[in-house]
Amino acid sequence: MTSPHDGTTVFAADAAARRHGIELLEAAPGAAVLRMAVTAEMANGHGIAHGGYVFLLADTAFACACNSRGVAVAAGADITYAAPAHVGDVLVARAEERVRFGRNGVYDVRVLRGAEVIAEFRGRSRIVRDPSTGARGPYGTGGNGANGEDDGRGPEGRA
Repeated sequence: MTSPHDGTTVFAADAAARRHGIELLEAAPGAAVLRMAVTAEMANGHGIAHGGYVFLLADTAFACACNSRGVAVAAGADITYAAPAHVGDVLVARAEERVRFGRNGVYDVRVLRGAEVIAEFRGRSRIVRDPSTGARGPYGTGGNGANGEDDGRGPEGRA
């Protein structure tokens, strides 16, 4: 059974992912695996996959993983490209949660062509709605606020 705020739900509503042929292969709490075939329309001026499409795949995997913890948005992300992807390649993105604190999370996504690493992505998320009640505002399993609530100031009391 899936919760109303899980990776499959956010993926089903992702028009950009569908438009570019991204497929959700696996979704679990804090993790996801997605696949995308690189098409000719995704090639840049060098004849390789445009980095924006590789980022799209990684970011979609990140979204599926972090939304398994509640309604989440990206607070930031970066990517390191390790090798080019080519038209016809099938890329797989594997997202894994690294740490959660209060309403914040850090996720790593590895983009692969077979066993070869194409890119490493790190995303930082923020839960914006309580997964059990749908309420907005401070809540969570830890943090710096009174009564164990997250006050939004981060792990050391600063924003």
